[in-house]
Amino acid sequence: MDMGNLSTVTQFVLMGLSDLPEVRYPLFVVFAIIYQITLVGNGAILLALCTERKLHTPMYYLLANLSLLDIFCSSTTVPKMLHNLLSGENSISFLGCAVQLYFLVALMGTEVFLLAVMAYDRYVAICFPLRYALIMTKVRCVQLVCGTWAAGFLNSLLHTVSTFRLSFCKSNLVNQYYCDIPQIVALSCSSTYMAEMLALLIGGIFGTSAFLTTLVSYVYIICTILRIQSAEGKRRAFSTCASHLLVVCLFYGTAIFTYMRRSSSQDSLSRDRLISMLYGVITPMLNPLIYSLRNLEVKGALTRVLCGGACSRQAEH
Repeated sequence: MDMGNLSTVTQFVLMGLSDLPEVRYPLFVVFAIIYQITLVGNGAILLALCTERKLHTPMYYLLANLSLLDIFCSSTTVPKMLHNLLSGENSISFLGCAVQLYFLVALMGTEVFLLAVMAYDRYVAICFPLRYALIMTKVRCVQLVCGTWAAGFLNSLLHTVSTFRLSFCKSNLVNQYYCDIPQIVALSCSSTYMAEMLALLIGGIFGTSAFLTTLVSYVYIICTILRIQSAEGKRRAFSTCASHLLVVCLFYGTAIFTYMRRSSSQDSLSRDRLISMLYGVITPMLNPLIYSLRNLEVKGALTRVLCGGACSRQAEH
């Protein structure tokens, strides 16, 4: 193939969630509401954790970072999707696509590492309660969180550079409502071997190590809980990690379902775009609901923050 005769792609066209124009506005309303719930829910969690001094502990410091990640992650893809639904214009510049992919992969990667750190935190709290304060100090907690953010963004830098160093001269139609590595690599007209191997190698090492850390931590946690004699003791121990366990199952479940069932038929590709919503849109909305409903301390802090605001407004009137 004569590469000199091929035009270079300067922008991509995102397929969107549906090919039917009549559902654009209903979809806009639905996802605008979901996005608002995500922002308000995670923002309320952050406000409650910042204002409630007794929640200034490693566990809730990690939860605050999770809420921050959920806000950033949704904001990476949803505003552009809403703009496209409203305007009917699905194009995104080459640079815009690269920036979106970089931050999306960085934030998702950081969340994978953060969930592993949160699992380790619960492991220490349940398996070594007397040594918890010595192991999970504020300094150690800050170091772990900074490490998760640094690892996530470094991992994304490697993937983004390897992906956008490819030559794009075929179709510029991205079969997704956001820029993601598999869809962008599929559009390349040059060899994708190195990019695919890097994605498998780096993603495999980082992803597998984080997943195994989470899995092994919960194996030890469950074994420790089962050894507790009293039913009340088991209930109290499990309640400290139940919310996080639900979030882990939701995150990994939707991620595996999104990335492990790629197919080529048009009907399946349309379903893949809808299923990917679970991973990038629905999960960030559900996380604050899980923690506010399952965790009594967070629920109490949210109630005090909301009631405090309502009381102060009544006092002003």
